[in-house]
Amino acid sequence: MSEKGLIVVISAPSGTGKGTVIKKVRKRHDGFEFSVSVTTRARREGEEEAVDYFYVSEDSFKQMIDNDELIEWVRYCGNYYGTPRKYVEDCCDSGRDVFLDIEVEGALNIKKKYPDSVHIFMLPPSLWELKRRISKRGTETEQDIERRIEKALSELLYLKEYDYVFFNTDVDESVENVLTILRSEKMKVGRNLNILNKIEGLKGE
Repeated sequence: MSEKGLIVVISAPSGTGKGTVIKKVRKRHDGFEFSVSVTTRARREGEEEAVDYFYVSEDSFKQMIDNDELIEWVRYCGNYYGTPRKYVEDCCDSGRDVFLDIEVEGALNIKKKYPDSVHIFMLPPSLWELKRRISKRGTETEQDIERRIEKALSELLYLKEYDYVFFNTDVDESVENVLTILRSEKMKVGRNLNILNKIEGLKGE
């Protein structure tokens, strides 16, 4: 029904599993794109350029800010993260939905610029499980892990700014949650006012 693509923001504390959920959602629905963020953090083992992130230097990132090439950007745990503008807007204009995997501060900036965007917050089963998942990656020091747990607690204060929330206790269930949300958003009256023109056209037949 709605011809314009959706901007779908999914936020979750690091280690919650939102990346896995997004990948499975995309496999279930071909019409969704994923906006690859730009970051200054080091590439982790197994990550790929232009698939997980665009990895740039801090100077290059700041140049992108100056050139207004990012629709949002934040500094998180000592590194910069940002969302390229052109790709997101091109997707929406062509009718394709686009996922943004960003943290709370960036999500709030997106909401201000794109009021029609859909915001989903995914919670871990528990803080203990969250800490276990982060530790299992083996990429952070104990100090970094504690900092991420503290960050997760602070992010919970912004839940009321989101449209939807659920616990990621089961990946397949979480995928169904996201798909249900997107189907519902597609049928909202406010996104389909153009249908009135089609109904008027039927009167003349």
